[in-house]
Amino acid sequence: MTRTVLVTGGGTGIGRAVAAAFAQSGDTVFITGRRTGPLEQTASELSSNVHAVTCDNSDPKDLKRLQDTLPANLDVVVHCAGGNTDFDREAPSDLDTLAAGWRANLDSNLLSAVLTTAAVRDRLTPGGRVITIGSIAADKGAGSYGAAKAAVATWNIDLAAELGPLGITANIVSPGYIADTEFFRDVLTDARREALIEATSTKRAGTPEDVAAAVLFLASAGAGQITGQVIAVNGGERTSR
Repeated sequence: MTRTVLVTGGGTGIGRAVAAAFAQSGDTVFITGRRTGPLEQTASELSSNVHAVTCDNSDPKDLKRLQDTLPANLDVVVHCAGGNTDFDREAPSDLDTLAAGWRANLDSNLLSAVLTTAAVRDRLTPGGRVITIGSIAADKGAGSYGAAKAAVATWNIDLAAELGPLGITANIVSPGYIADTEFFRDVLTDARREALIEATSTKRAGTPEDVAAAVLFLASAGAGQITGQVIAVNGGERTSR
């Protein structure tokens, strides 16, 4: 059965891999992001069933425009928008810049998921899925970014309880180090990369496709009794027991 899927942050990295996985399954996919160029390129390269919509998912005005673009029903929503905005800012030098840095990460990672879910809440079909990309940083710590991802996981608990009676599940996929993304903005040193890989049990970097496979499973009919959970995709760098 063909589904209608919304993937935020779908132009690059994990979001692109997620969009590709659903498109390969024959689903109709809407991808959003702030940069029109990468979005349109991804849509043209993946499938005629992938539609690009420029949108800052933390901006209520943009989300209202998105509502006018999306179809009446959505089967799956995947929140991939986000990332560590500290890489885009100077180190805080006073209270104002410290506050701005924290708000940037909370907006990008937490509010984008909260507001987008609220914007499409009434379009979710029975048996639908909401899947949010978290991070190992929620457990390991990483300043405002780690705190934002920890908040995402806590928010998801309430979301799962709210949507559960409707047959809709809500889960987190929490990656460790994933190569071939823009996350580190090309500032990751070889030594740091080797250390991150060495910390895994699999002794390899994760890939966007690893994360997309977990998302695809959570979106499947077979995952209907899995909700309110955090599924780690980190090669064993941090275990649950």
